Amino acid sequence: MRNRLRLLPLSLCIALALPAQAAEGEDWRLCPIEDVVPPFAGAPTPTTTVDQRATQPTDIEGDTLEANQGTDAVFQGNVSLNRGDQLLHTDKLTYSAVTDEYVAEGNVHYQDSAMRVTADRAVGNQKTDTHRIEDVRYQLTDRRGNGGAERIELSGDNGTLVHSTYSTCAPSERAWELRAREIDVDSTEGVGVAKGATLRIGNVPIMYMPWFMFPVDDRRKSGLLYPGLSLSGRNGFDYKQPIYLNLAPNYDATLTPRIMTDRGTSLGGEFRWLYENGSGTMSGNWMPTDDLPDHDPGRYTDAAGVVIPRDQMPDKNRGQFVLNAKHNINSDWYANANLGWISDLYYLQDFSNSLYGVSAYSIRSSAGLYGRGRYWDASLMADHYQLADYTLTDENLPFDRLPRAHARWAQPFATWLEAGADGEAVRFHHDVFGGGSRLDLKPYISMPLAGASWFLLPKIAWRYTTYQLDSETAADVANSRARQFAIDNGIAYTPDLDARFYDKTPNRSLPIASLDAGLFFDRSTSFRGDRYLHTLEPRIYYLNAPFRNQDALPLFDTNTMTFSWGQLFRDNRYTGADRQIDANQITAALTTRFISENDGRERLSASLGQIHYLDDSRVTVPGETPLEQGKSAWVAEASVSPGDRWNISAAYQWDPKFRREDLASLRARYLLRDFGIVNLGYRYRRDLVEQADFSFLYPINDTWSVVGRYYYSFLDRKPLESLAGVQWESCCLAIRLVARRYLNDRSGDLNNSLQVEFELKGLSSIGQDTERVLRRAILGYDRDDLYLVPPSSVQRLNNSGDAANSIPDPTL
Repeated sequence: MRNRLRLLPLSLCIALALPAQAAEGEDWRLCPIEDVVPPFAGAPTPTTTVDQRATQPTDIEGDTLEANQGTDAVFQGNVSLNRGDQLLHTDKLTYSAVTDEYVAEGNVHYQDSAMRVTADRAVGNQKTDTHRIEDVRYQLTDRRGNGGAERIELSGDNGTLVHSTYSTCAPSERAWELRAREIDVDSTEGVGVAKGATLRIGNVPIMYMPWFMFPVDDRRKSGLLYPGLSLSGRNGFDYKQPIYLNLAPNYDATLTPRIMTDRGTSLGGEFRWLYENGSGTMSGNWMPTDDLPDHDPGRYTDAAGVVIPRDQMPDKNRGQFVLNAKHNINSDWYANANLGWISDLYYLQDFSNSLYGVSAYSIRSSAGLYGRGRYWDASLMADHYQLADYTLTDENLPFDRLPRAHARWAQPFATWLEAGADGEAVRFHHDVFGGGSRLDLKPYISMPLAGASWFLLPKIAWRYTTYQLDSETAADVANSRARQFAIDNGIAYTPDLDARFYDKTPNRSLPIASLDAGLFFDRSTSFRGDRYLHTLEPRIYYLNAPFRNQDALPLFDTNTMTFSWGQLFRDNRYTGADRQIDANQITAALTTRFISENDGRERLSASLGQIHYLDDSRVTVPGETPLEQGKSAWVAEASVSPGDRWNISAAYQWDPKFRREDLASLRARYLLRDFGIVNLGYRYRRDLVEQADFSFLYPINDTWSVVGRYYYSFLDRKPLESLAGVQWESCCLAIRLVARRYLNDRSGDLNNSLQVEFELKGLSSIGQDTERVLRRAILGYDRDDLYLVPPSSVQRLNNSGDAANSIPDPTL
């Protein structure tokens, strides 16, 4: 018998009435295997999707069928209704063909691809589309979640749940539960209204909401988001209350009022948009009055370290603005903008809670047009820098590039020939030093020859660079050259010497030749019963470039690169085009690897290399010592993974000329049990930095764990950040308590904070986002981050203009 019955829409009402969606990616490993509603025996395998459900007929089966004058049908004994992926089972079903009324009694079971439901009784009318289901218990199967309701009343697209509950916890371990006296659902509008809702942790009610509205489908709805809470010595009690505004299907906004008991109130906001060819985000923060300068005026000093006058302190209209937008023009070209602004030099240190806000010295804004093809890429962009460090002045800012055009072309013409060119045209501007224009061209020809066990890459390039300098910049360069000339020749400097070196159109032109060659030897070997592929990879790199006097060229965006393994094989040790080294040098390097033949993992890698300078290198930047004939520092790098839990990497540089170490770094990682980790790091670079970093996540048992970090600077003789915390986690609830002490401002003062977070798995979290803090402090806190390179915790001043100078701290 086939009837076009509308199967009871229990899943529609219950699943959509939940005031939260279960979060993806949650850790449910502590959850017991417990079915609130067990699977129904004999349930058919779904043959259709949820979207196809409405078009499917309903099949009704039962042990017996009684008919009353052709109007009523009574099915008894193992009654089942099947439609697509849905199954309804009951002991007795009475259906009236005249009135379209039905009654399902006794062991009412419902199941589909998303959930399983039991109820004592269900009555309704198919014609009027009204239904009443009593004593409901449900379990979601496509995500965690279970609960019940005293009854559910449905009328068309509207429904009401009376005395309902929801939790992702098993009934035997009810760590938290959401209860509501009544939930009204309007699936047409996609909204639900909960009345008398209480959130309980254990049996203790921690939050009561007499009325709140929430979305019941993918359509976003305006309303309150979960607040953020924290406590710190700088801000006092800190409360954030995000307010979500659903303005249109493709754009929305969030307003975030914030109360800091020791400082005042602020208002943050974010606007997001999305369209077919692009997307963007615009955010900002405004604080009309800040009491922090009154409480701690000593933190506001000028570049000389003198406390600024009270009327100059940043206590009014403090703010920040950020814009990130992208537009795809076609398959080859797109436009991108990243703009940032802050109201004062002290903003980052006052509103950041990490080392990034304290160490960043500028805000970089950029916008441009970018393209890429098979053999080319190009860009037309502009960038601007804003000072964000009160210990510096505008003289320390990089030059703005307004605009910069760049193009690169590289195309093979045969299996052994490649031609290409790099080109750049830039207009530089600086409020203090003036500016100028620069054109840099570098065409080349190479012959990439390679076999299975060798490669040979000869390359010839020609670099031509020309300038059109502003009068102010040309005068500064001439003055600097004249003074150096007077020193070198033992004469007194006079302003008349400047005219001798004044040149507004300097240029440079030189050839660059290089040869890169390497061999690959390998053999199969064994160690402690395991088979490995052992490789030996010698490599030689020769570079030749004649000397050209470049003292007449300004330094717009050029600085010395950090000496490292990669620097052994570059044709220039400078960033930017303002300097091109003269060179007659050979690099000799050797790498060896042990690769497991069982799983393909690299268990050991070690490299050693050195540059042999055949002639003196005379090109320098101010403050740099010329490179003399001889040998560079030895560069050594090694990485070893003796087991699946251990990973150790190290780098070392030794200068044989001065018999001293220039660099030493060590990073060790050990994985504990299923999710614990211990990290140990040490960094040393002569005259610049010496730091040690120790962090860990130690699981005491399946539910308790402790976390910590101690980040110490030997040069400053103080910790940069110390952190200690404890975590408790159950199947569906996690509690984190974290105490931090970190740099408060650029003077080196430390700030104390205490953060607590309650994470209700599958619902949301209450309190500060401690997990983000811990992921940043402890590499591997989330195992997905194990192979990510952590950002440098401290950025030092770099005038090259290539440092990461956009707003550095996501917690601002």
